[in-house]
Amino acid sequence: MKNYLDESIVEALVTSGYGDPFSILGMHREGQDNDLVVRTFQPQAQNVYILEYETGNVMAQMERVHSVGLFQWEFPADWNFFKYRLRIDLWNGESYDTEDAYRFTPYLGDMDLYYMSEGTHLDEYDRLGAHPVKHDGVDGVVFAVWAPNAKRVSVVGPFNEWDGRRHMMRPRGSSGIWEIFVPHISAGVLYKYELIGPEGNILPLKADPVAFYAEKRPSTASVVYDLNKYEWKAKGWEKKRENVNALNAPVSIYEVHLGSWKRHYEDNSYLSYTEMAEDLVNYVKEMGYTHVEMLPVNEHPFDGSWGYQATGLYAPTSRFGNPDEFKALVDAFHKAGIAVIMDWVPGHFPKDSFGLANFDGTALYEHADPRRGEHRDWGTKIYNYDRREVNNFLTSNALFWTKEYQVDGLRVDAVASMLYLDYSRKQGEWVPNKFGGHEDLEAVDFLRKTNELVYANAPGAATFAEESTAWPMVSRPTYMGGLGFGYKWNMGWMHDTLDYMSLDPIYRSYNHNKMTFGMLYAYNENFVLPLSHDEVVHGKCSLLNKMSGDRWQKFANLRAYYGFMYGFPGKKLLFMGGEFAQDREWDFNGSLSWHLLNDPMHKGVQFAVKELNKIYKDHSALYEVDFDPEGFEWIDPNNGYESVFSFIRYNKERKEMVVVVSNFTPVPRENFKVGVPKAGKYIEIFNSDATIYGGSGMGNMGSIEATEEGANGRPCSMTITLPPLSTVMFVPQC
Repeated sequence: MKNYLDESIVEALVTSGYGDPFSILGMHREGQDNDLVVRTFQPQAQNVYILEYETGNVMAQMERVHSVGLFQWEFPADWNFFKYRLRIDLWNGESYDTEDAYRFTPYLGDMDLYYMSEGTHLDEYDRLGAHPVKHDGVDGVVFAVWAPNAKRVSVVGPFNEWDGRRHMMRPRGSSGIWEIFVPHISAGVLYKYELIGPEGNILPLKADPVAFYAEKRPSTASVVYDLNKYEWKAKGWEKKRENVNALNAPVSIYEVHLGSWKRHYEDNSYLSYTEMAEDLVNYVKEMGYTHVEMLPVNEHPFDGSWGYQATGLYAPTSRFGNPDEFKALVDAFHKAGIAVIMDWVPGHFPKDSFGLANFDGTALYEHADPRRGEHRDWGTKIYNYDRREVNNFLTSNALFWTKEYQVDGLRVDAVASMLYLDYSRKQGEWVPNKFGGHEDLEAVDFLRKTNELVYANAPGAATFAEESTAWPMVSRPTYMGGLGFGYKWNMGWMHDTLDYMSLDPIYRSYNHNKMTFGMLYAYNENFVLPLSHDEVVHGKCSLLNKMSGDRWQKFANLRAYYGFMYGFPGKKLLFMGGEFAQDREWDFNGSLSWHLLNDPMHKGVQFAVKELNKIYKDHSALYEVDFDPEGFEWIDPNNGYESVFSFIRYNKERKEMVVVVSNFTPVPRENFKVGVPKAGKYIEIFNSDATIYGGSGMGNMGSIEATEEGANGRPCSMTITLPPLSTVMFVPQC
């Protein structure tokens, strides 16, 4: 047997340290005589045979050239390349026939590598990760991963006994991408990547950054999954999606944490995606919401992060089922006419050793400098948005959810932490940008690019920013200098109004502007009014218990507040449990307190929210002109003495109007005069004090007559009964 290899190369190969195994293993021309050499590394084998591909006949028994399991055979130089298979005799007496992974040509094309290196591959998830394919007529899985600084990368799993020497991957030039086709395995196989870092050390096994599925925590392996099997049933939804997120559409969002919306009563175990496709979908539809927003469904190891510290950006969490079952949940929402928004977290990632941190032995996805690369408050890493490949990894992920899962919107978490280099940092703990400022210019460019790509490639989909500062034009197009989001959460409105509602009514008159101030900037952005999960955790108490007063007053305040919110300009968002006045903080470890619905007061709030959703959708004046002064008019913004707010909402061209009046004192106000544009009969479409909602039952007997007696600077007025701690709404009878 001729010795074609230097001993150092052989030693590196059998100790997993050789970075280009495809140059040695498989079939090659070698030596001065140009011999045709077949070489394989099978450390588990006693003997290895080369078989004729079609007949399975033995062509040669390979010679062992290294005791650890390197086998070789050479054919004469006048032989041409041919297809072959291998027969492996194990030491325990068993044997099996198999393909040689090293006889296959590369699967990824050069142009794919080019676009990924350039950071312009819109669907790189179709190339990276693990994909069941047929390659050269053979079924198997092609694996590809980006690790430019690794000395060697292997895919490991039960199919090779987690032995990194068995399937060492092929480096693809200067792209930093490694790939291998592993024959005879299929969907459902567990796998990870074993990498040798630039210093020659073997790193902790890494999950696939582009895995579509993962083991259920605390296990952390990736799982091969075929995303092409599911057949969508909500036909034509893509066409409907063009309107569901429009600025002139009704948007009422039910924010939900899938793991704690409802649990199995017997053992507190999770509902599955399949169960939620029945229970949750039916509930959201029954309540009249137009949208559901899910806290992050990406795979994450720590329940207490609520999904905001993801290790699998491309994988819906296996806590509740598999990817097809999550698709079926989205499908069920769409069949029910409900749009799906998903929380998306491109701002940071956890340090877990199996994740992205120090992925190839270097700061690959993150900044190396901790002044740029770490969120100390959260103990997480920050993505390096200036690196093309990292940028592409994230933008491709945004498109992935809108395409592969038909998600209708992405709510981007903690945008402020991305925009500012000094976010939650002291002097000396951050690095200024090239102009000496504190803006993260690379993050700004990344957000603009992501928004442009989503709106260009997922028609009808929308992006929502949770942005808590005064950064200008968050929800304005990039061509105008904006960040390009469709909507921005109105954190200022939320804080101001909740502060007001927590005050004893005696003090509300001195804080009247907290409820009116939002109109001074209401048209600066396309706002969502968010009563989100962040407001009912960490000692902030439930929405019900934020309200002032005794028990009856708390419920009355909450119903009145909801009525005010639904009348106020902006799209609506309410976190689960708020719709029936959950009386304790949200606990991610258990179910909502559904037993409270046995109490008429809680049931009443739930019914009030259901009615508000219906009224909201039925009256275009409440949503059609949210972001233009033409859609809103104060009747009296200055009645701080009585803590009464009154205004009119109009639809386009003022063809419809809704009169909204809120009384935030426990004092009933009879014969209360409200100026309106025209005389005639006005129907009372909502009264938060109705007995069916748990109120006292004061009201206007369903309607009121407006006369031509002027008030509040208007030619006509109606004299109404304004119940204590209430919001009432009226529309003129056609």
